[in-house]
Amino acid sequence: MMKTFNFIKTLLPALAMLFTTMQTQAQEQEIIRTNVEGKGREIILTVTSGKEHNHPMMAAWLEDMDGNFLQTIYVNQSVAKGYFAYAENNNGSWQPGAVIRPASLPVWAHKRGIKSDEGHFMPTLDNPVPDAYTSATPPADFSIISKAEQKISGKVKIFFEINQSWDWNEYWTNSKFPDDADYKTSSQPSVVYSAIIDFDKPGEVVFLKAIGHGHYSGKDGDINTDQSTLTTALQIVDEVSVVVE
Repeated sequence: MMKTFNFIKTLLPALAMLFTTMQTQAQEQEIIRTNVEGKGREIILTVTSGKEHNHPMMAAWLEDMDGNFLQTIYVNQSVAKGYFAYAENNNGSWQPGAVIRPASLPVWAHKRGIKSDEGHFMPTLDNPVPDAYTSATPPADFSIISKAEQKISGKVKIFFEINQSWDWNEYWTNSKFPDDADYKTSSQPSVVYSAIIDFDKPGEVVFLKAIGHGHYSGKDGDINTDQSTLTTALQIVDEVSVVVE
């Protein structure tokens, strides 16, 4: 009996520490709610940040099994409005302002298919993504709780695209495309993650996998499946998962 008591006495502090750690982690994870007026099921997309995470741009969306765009789930505020905190570097000082960065999230932008008067597919201050789908960029781990626009049955594809500005490596160098200003705001191109989810199987946790990258300067919305040139871009997030409620 005494041995059992001593074991429990030793175990209790460890359990208390574990519980405190779990509470802290839960508190640190930001919850973002989008499209709360949607008529379909809730979708929870959870992103665990990686060691290279540093205020990236990101978007999530749904497509049908034939590749037709269904809806945006989330896009960060700077892309959604075409207004960045670091828009122009004048005399060595970054200034905020309206700017278009086609290389940021080209796959999402082209799939969304809303063309501006200037001929690109990025949102602008005059034609932004509605606030219902956006928020400020979360600083670390986060979950997006969204709703499908309409009731969906069966399988659809979910995509998550992420890009971190000025993320150079030995292949994607600052001098690779010296005359391409759009490339220089992106460096390593956006990474695209994807999975298939089934709205008829709520509660099933599905993990998204990296399937390729976007165009280095945003000229098209194709997904290049060659990931061999990517390094730190694949470490912006550790894990992306989704569940239909």
